[in-house]
Amino acid sequence: MERGKMAELESLETAAEHERILREIESTDTACIGPTLRSVYDGEEHGRFMEKLEARIRNHDREIEKMCNFHYQGFVDSITELLKVRGEAQKLKHQVTDTNRKLQSEGKELVVAMEELKQCRLQQRNISATVDKLTLCLPVLEMYSKLREQMTSKRHYPALKTLEHLEHTYLPQVSHYRFCKIMVDNIPKLREEIKDVSMSDLKDFLESIRKHSDKIGETAMKQAQQQRNLDNIVSQHPRIGGGKKYKKDVCASSDLEVKNTSPMSEQDSGILDVEDEDDDEEVPGAQDLVDFSPVYRCLHIYSVLGARETFENYYRKQRRKQARLVLQPPSNMHETLDGYRKYFNQIVGFFVVEDHILHTTQGLVNRAYIDELWEMALSKTIAALRTHSSYCSDPNLVLDLKNLIVLFADTLQGYGFPVNQLFDMLLEIRDQYSETLLKKWSGVFRNILDSDNYSPIPVANEELYKKIIGQFPFQDPELEKQPFPKKFPFSEFVPKVYNQIKEFIYACLKFSEDLHLSSTEVDDMIRKSTNLLLTRMLSNCLQTVIKKRNTGLTELVQIIINTTHLEKSCKFLEEFITNITNVLPETVHTTKLYGTTTFKDARHAAEEEIYTNLNQKIDQFLQLADYDWMATEPGSKASDYLVDLIAFLRSTFAVFTHLPGDVDVHSTMSGKVAQTACMSSCKHLSTSLMQLLLEAEVRQLTLGALQQFNLDVEECEQFARSGPVPGFQGDTLQLAFIDLRQLLDLFIQWDWSTYLADYGQPTCKYLRVNPTTALILLEKTSRVMKDTSRKNNVFAQFRKNERDKQKLIDTVAKQLRSLINSHHL
Repeated sequence: MERGKMAELESLETAAEHERILREIESTDTACIGPTLRSVYDGEEHGRFMEKLEARIRNHDREIEKMCNFHYQGFVDSITELLKVRGEAQKLKHQVTDTNRKLQSEGKELVVAMEELKQCRLQQRNISATVDKLTLCLPVLEMYSKLREQMTSKRHYPALKTLEHLEHTYLPQVSHYRFCKIMVDNIPKLREEIKDVSMSDLKDFLESIRKHSDKIGETAMKQAQQQRNLDNIVSQHPRIGGGKKYKKDVCASSDLEVKNTSPMSEQDSGILDVEDEDDDEEVPGAQDLVDFSPVYRCLHIYSVLGARETFENYYRKQRRKQARLVLQPPSNMHETLDGYRKYFNQIVGFFVVEDHILHTTQGLVNRAYIDELWEMALSKTIAALRTHSSYCSDPNLVLDLKNLIVLFADTLQGYGFPVNQLFDMLLEIRDQYSETLLKKWSGVFRNILDSDNYSPIPVANEELYKKIIGQFPFQDPELEKQPFPKKFPFSEFVPKVYNQIKEFIYACLKFSEDLHLSSTEVDDMIRKSTNLLLTRMLSNCLQTVIKKRNTGLTELVQIIINTTHLEKSCKFLEEFITNITNVLPETVHTTKLYGTTTFKDARHAAEEEIYTNLNQKIDQFLQLADYDWMATEPGSKASDYLVDLIAFLRSTFAVFTHLPGDVDVHSTMSGKVAQTACMSSCKHLSTSLMQLLLEAEVRQLTLGALQQFNLDVEECEQFARSGPVPGFQGDTLQLAFIDLRQLLDLFIQWDWSTYLADYGQPTCKYLRVNPTTALILLEKTSRVMKDTSRKNNVFAQFRKNERDKQKLIDTVAKQLRSLINSHHL
């Protein structure tokens, strides 16, 4: 039952659903009926739905039929009317067709003409549009063609201007064309190409400048040299004017600046070819050698492109690198002047270029940048010059270097660079120059002294006499009165040394030129250098000659004479320096020549050498002494060695008394030296003889030996009395042997009572006998007596006498010791 009810309920629901779908089909637009039909097919009762649909269609057909039956008569009437209208319509159709045919036949030519007119009008519009478009496009294409032509001919700055016009003026008008888009895309590439090419030109310019800096600097320094020569001429002849200034006033003429800085300049980068000019011809300006257009073009191009700062930084960085390369001196620069010249030329060339860039561009380089580079260059240049100049040993090279540095400084000073430090450094090089001069003149002096014959200069005629007088300031009325041939008192090295001193002064003066020093400063510098020459070099050379082993007494005496004359000539050297330095006579000089001291020292050294040589010769003779200290009887004459020694001394001092030349010089100088030498020799001989008596090896001394020794001392005294050298007063020379004489008299006369009684009194007979010396000699004689008494003990009486004498000796020895002790206390 329940199933039946359920089936009945489902059947009712299905029927209701089908009814709803049918109503929707009837009321819904046919375009939207699809979803409704889909719901039917989604269910499982579409068969029953079709049955219901058929039933509904049949119902509607019956209603339509009823309606048609109700209106049938009206329908028939309408059909009848339509049939009548159809005939009239057919007639009208034929009329229209005929009219159309006639119209078509009549208007065919018109249609053809109208079609032709249409085509003409279309072509006219197209031509007009084409002309308009070409009018817009042709300037663009022409401008682009011009751009490519400028790029090809490397006219980069005009190309950049063309590119600007193309981009901002022409291309916006035709931007919708495809070729314009291609051009727009190429514009950044073209800009980069222009930048790259202009930068390449700048790099070529920088490389060319680096290679040719020395040529630029050489030209600039030639200009400076010409200007200096011109200034010298003007200073000597004030009325002569004119001449070309070596410093180009690059800012004075705007036309020149426009010409040099014009971005349209299309010359190749690098150094312009300029033939070498003769010295007499006008040297072209240093800037005239350089084509700066690559710098100007690149600067303008980067400025237009908004990259000026990048360009400035690049340019300055590259130039700093080049500056460091330029300032690096070659390792062998000091060997030749050309090495220094090339180094200076490069530096000058570098800064001439930078100075020109500073004045012809606005801000590419500034004064701070130039000053920074110059400070670096100045410090490195001075350091290099200090190092390399220290290797120079040739004064001529140092002098040439100084002149080159002055020219270098003057050149750069002409371009506005401060060069005071260079002149300060030249004062340091002056000391180096002075040292090289001193070494050179030391060799000159050595050659002069070594080659001299140390003999007075003979003159055979008036011409030769005047020649010597012209070389050396010497005046002697007595010598002038003497007939020819005659001799000067000095040897050849006097005028030679004097002239070489003057040459040295001239050499010092050469270095002081162009250093902007006052006359007083130059005078002081020359005097100091000359003092070094005298006190170091000449003094050392004289000392070397004096100390030579083969220098004889005659040569030493001649050296004394020569140095005396040179000493007198120092006042003439003073006047000579004053004259060549143009110092006012009233100016007080702080520096005086030390020639007087130098020649006095040399003369004293020669004198000492004479004394030393004589004493050494005396010692050599004394080494031949062979005394028999145990001799019982003396010989009949003085010892042979002493006789030979006295003969040597006589002949030696005879040399002093027969020196040719000036009488005054002989009497005042040679005589004094001879007297001193004679006195020194006698004192040395006396001292040496005393040492022979007191030698420790001589332990015993007989009276006979003392008597023989007394003969030798008498020979010495005879030599002293004979006056070997004139000028001694009384017995002055004999006093050299007074110690020996009193000592020997005391022992030979055995006068101890007098000695002991008068000891210490000014009038004592044996005043020069020292108690210690007397005791030593007494002990030696005492030992002889003791040995004799032991050998002769057979004779009692003799022993008694010897004992008495020995007792006396002991007593005297005791008293002598007492004197010695009291003297020490």
